[in-house]
Amino acid sequence: MANSKTTLTVLIVFLLSLFLELLVVADLNMSCNEGERKALLEFKQGLKDPSGRLSSWVGADCCQWRGVDCSNQTGNVVKVDLGYRGLGGEISDSLLQLKHMNYLDLSFNDFQGIPIPHFLGLFECLTHLDLSYAAFGGMVPPHLGNLSHLRYLDLNGGKYPMRVSNLNWLSSLSSLRYLDLGKVNLSEASTNWMQAVNMLPSLLELHLSSCELSGFPHYSNSFVNLTSLLVIDLSYNNFNTTLPNWLFNISTTLRDLYLNVARIKGPIPHVNLQSLGNLVNLDLSYNNIGREGIIEMVNGLSVWCNNSLEELHLGHNGLGGELPDLLGNFNNLRSLDLSSNRFDGPFPKSIQHLTNLEVLYLNDNCISGPIPPWIGNMLRMKILDLSFNQMNGTVPKSIGQLRELTEMCLDGNSWEGVISEIHFSDLTKLEYFSLRLSTKKQSFHFHVRPEWIPPFSLKYVYISNCNVSSMFPGWLRTQKGLDIIVLKNVGISDTIPEWLWKLDIEFIDLSRNQLFGKLPNSLSFSSTAFLVDLSFNRLGGRLPLWFNVKWLFLENNLFSGSIPLNIGDSSSLEVLRVSGNLLNGSIPPSVSKLKGLEAIDLSNNNLSGDIPKKWNDLHQLDVIDLSKNKLSGGIPWWMCSISSLRQLMLGDNNLIGELSSSLQNCTRLYSLDLGNNKFSGVIPKWIGERMPSLEQLRLRGNMLTGDIPEQLCWLSELHILDLALNKLSGSIPQCFGNLTALTSVTLLDIENDKARTSYSNRMELVVKGQVMEFESILPIVNLIDLSSNNLWGQIPEGIMNLSTLGTLNLSRNQLTGKIPQKIGGMQGLETLDLSCNSLSGPIPPSMSSITTLNHLNLSHNLLLGPIPTTNQFSTFNDPSIYEANLGLCGLPLSANCTPPNDQSHKDDQDDEEDEDDRYMSWFFISMGIGFPVGFWAVCGSLALNKSWRHAYFRFIDEIIGRLYILKIVNMARLKTKIESIAVHG
Repeated sequence: MANSKTTLTVLIVFLLSLFLELLVVADLNMSCNEGERKALLEFKQGLKDPSGRLSSWVGADCCQWRGVDCSNQTGNVVKVDLGYRGLGGEISDSLLQLKHMNYLDLSFNDFQGIPIPHFLGLFECLTHLDLSYAAFGGMVPPHLGNLSHLRYLDLNGGKYPMRVSNLNWLSSLSSLRYLDLGKVNLSEASTNWMQAVNMLPSLLELHLSSCELSGFPHYSNSFVNLTSLLVIDLSYNNFNTTLPNWLFNISTTLRDLYLNVARIKGPIPHVNLQSLGNLVNLDLSYNNIGREGIIEMVNGLSVWCNNSLEELHLGHNGLGGELPDLLGNFNNLRSLDLSSNRFDGPFPKSIQHLTNLEVLYLNDNCISGPIPPWIGNMLRMKILDLSFNQMNGTVPKSIGQLRELTEMCLDGNSWEGVISEIHFSDLTKLEYFSLRLSTKKQSFHFHVRPEWIPPFSLKYVYISNCNVSSMFPGWLRTQKGLDIIVLKNVGISDTIPEWLWKLDIEFIDLSRNQLFGKLPNSLSFSSTAFLVDLSFNRLGGRLPLWFNVKWLFLENNLFSGSIPLNIGDSSSLEVLRVSGNLLNGSIPPSVSKLKGLEAIDLSNNNLSGDIPKKWNDLHQLDVIDLSKNKLSGGIPWWMCSISSLRQLMLGDNNLIGELSSSLQNCTRLYSLDLGNNKFSGVIPKWIGERMPSLEQLRLRGNMLTGDIPEQLCWLSELHILDLALNKLSGSIPQCFGNLTALTSVTLLDIENDKARTSYSNRMELVVKGQVMEFESILPIVNLIDLSSNNLWGQIPEGIMNLSTLGTLNLSRNQLTGKIPQKIGGMQGLETLDLSCNSLSGPIPPSMSSITTLNHLNLSHNLLLGPIPTTNQFSTFNDPSIYEANLGLCGLPLSANCTPPNDQSHKDDQDDEEDEDDRYMSWFFISMGIGFPVGFWAVCGSLALNKSWRHAYFRFIDEIIGRLYILKIVNMARLKTKIESIAVHG
């Protein structure tokens, strides 16, 4: 009994003491150091807090403030976590009062480029410092090297550039386990970055992505001291070298290795990969490794990492050949990216053994054959991308068994047969389906019943160039979560159902079908739609007025009537394309209210009147295309007050006047089309002086006079120059050979700026004697057309330097002299038209070396000698391309350059001489009779009429040229005759 009382007493005393201790601790937790509280308030005062995230920072107990933690024992502030708060402003050095702080997180805020404060290096207790994505800028202070207890350092940059002069300060952070200097410019430390990092023996994760590093240091394996590393991220750098051996032996614990987009070159070194036995993620994508060594590396990984590797990304590397069978050894592989290489052969059988595979990217290769039926056994597959290969055959029905599938891309192959409901039978999680064929396949059908209810709920559907249905697909009505619908060129011949406009769609493309009927006159999407493309259909009626649409494409339909007067109320519009319709009337002034407008295309309609005068407030306007209408008046002054304007297309209208001097303010133009109008005056010099980016200049079909200004030669980007059908005179500038864009090969840039995506630039040009409209390939069309003017003089030698010029048309001028001998240097020439001039001499032999030439016209000149017969000339069988050149001979002309025998040659010569004598006799008789008449009827008229006088003297020049040729031919015949007499005498 006594023992029980004693035990009870001890227990009560113990509980009482514990209760008192808890009261003390609670008391300590309820208050904080007054000096630290004031320091935090001063720190708060320097910050900008637009969202009120620090509203809890009131009252006496700072330990209760949001983002502040205190020690349970001392009450001192030990942690300040203000990440993701939208803060800005200045960082007060009052924080130095928090002497016990070991954790500071200011990540994901916006300090607008201010430098990292130097005083942060004075926090002796700090173990965790996270300033990532907080918009700091400038030089990273080396004072951070004083934080000797630091274990976590993240300075990953953002929109403001940060840099270091060296990384020597890192060596003092011997306790560091996590280091992220992503997006910090380390180029000044590029030679010793590895030496500095190597002084951190406890480092577990190293993140140096996008640091402008160049070159790997080549150390021996024994030098590297990072044996505890788990993660290495060196992606998005500029190494421009092969991988060093030590990287594969750096750590036996290495789990993740990211070297994507690092300009790494092959071959992969032949090293033992045993130390990578724990590797989980390997990303070498977007480099230039090539095939050499990659097979050996995959083989090595399949031996040592067959149970650990989960992600293998080798896309965009120029790899080739058939896929190795050893890929099937990676038992736990979840993600395999081999996209954008040159792998060929059939779909690899080894992949069927990757039963844990969830993501497979094989797109953009040369894989052939059908999809194997066993694809349906990959039951964990979530993403399957086989697009843009050379696959064919039918799509197996077993693909419908992939019940985990969320994305399926089958674009750009040559499928046959049918995709039907059974192909989607178990795809309950499918969100993204893409079936874009390169050309329309009449043998491939997307066939489902009109009443079909799919098992999935799509967010994205993209089907093009295959047969879907003549009726509008009713199953789309069940897809309530659709964000993007593309049914392009799929054979729909129906009206658009009203329920479609009730779906909350961001992007809809129904172009190139046979849709008909009228659209709702007024329509407002529930949220702003990015694009609505109904172009190339048969939709009619009035042009609709739609709201909450950014890009609206309605071109090439049958819309008629005038543009709605209140179109300016569609305030969300950024791109408006309604070309190729039947619109009439004037352009509404309310267009000036579309403040966000970037491109407007009203071309190829029947619009009339003047161009509106008050668009100068459209500061985002990049493209104006009003061509092929009936617009009149001049070019308004405001057009080049828009500094963003890059394309101005006003061709094929009834515009008049001289080229407005206000155009010289269009300094960013790369395309200018004023052709086929009624502009007069001279070509201004400022086109060459003030438009340095000009690539395409079309002024054909006007009434321009004067010389071609030499300043056009300053346009280094110019590859289309069309000045045909004007009244230009003078000689062709010698400096045309300086047009450097016509001396280099230009590749077609599919990925281009936003303007060239939202508006596809078009231009009509005369190529191969025909008017052709160029659109998608316009950036690689190289043309100079100066035809049908009054140009004289010789063809400049410099033009022969334009090695990539595709079309040269100098026809219907008054050019004289010889065709330059160096014309053979124009190896890109496809079309050459020099007809209807006064060119003389032989056809240069070097022309036969232009193997690309397929359209030639040299007719109506004074050329002589044999026609070349080699290479392309052997294909020019039309004699009309050489006609009216009295001295030319050889095929395809009837005139033979080599006489068959002496006697017939003598008879032919006598006949020709008699014919020449008769010709000369009649010539002198007509001159004698015509003298008294010609003196008054011709010379008198010439004295009174300036234009007749100029035409007459041009005629005289031509007659003199022909007489000169006739003299040469007769002298040659006479010489042959004398030689013949001497032989037979």
